[in-house]
Amino acid sequence: MSRIVAYVPDLMDRSRVTASGKAITFVSDLAGLPAAAADADLVVVDLTRPGVLEVVPALAGQVIGFANHTERELMDSARTAGCTTVLARSAFFSRLNELLPPDVP
Repeated sequence: MSRIVAYVPDLMDRSRVTASGKAITFVSDLAGLPAAAADADLVVVDLTRPGVLEVVPALAGQVIGFANHTERELMDSARTAGCTTVLARSAFFSRLNELLPPDVP
């Protein structure tokens, strides 16, 4: 089964991610994200949260970040920091099921 770790502090956004039906480990403490994500197949981060860009380079593997569509500079910085995929919030949530890996036993 694929292991997905997410740093999505906003409760509304978190509920939308949870609605995907995938088994997702949510991390509430940004400082603990690299350790929690060490063996993850995918890491999802809300780029609008303070300090996220500083942690992204410490994350291994595939990292998907999302932000408001107006935050172009932030999204560009996230790509530079190491996010594999960076999407506007609306695109992330509309494509969520295709972005998350399938559950494979």
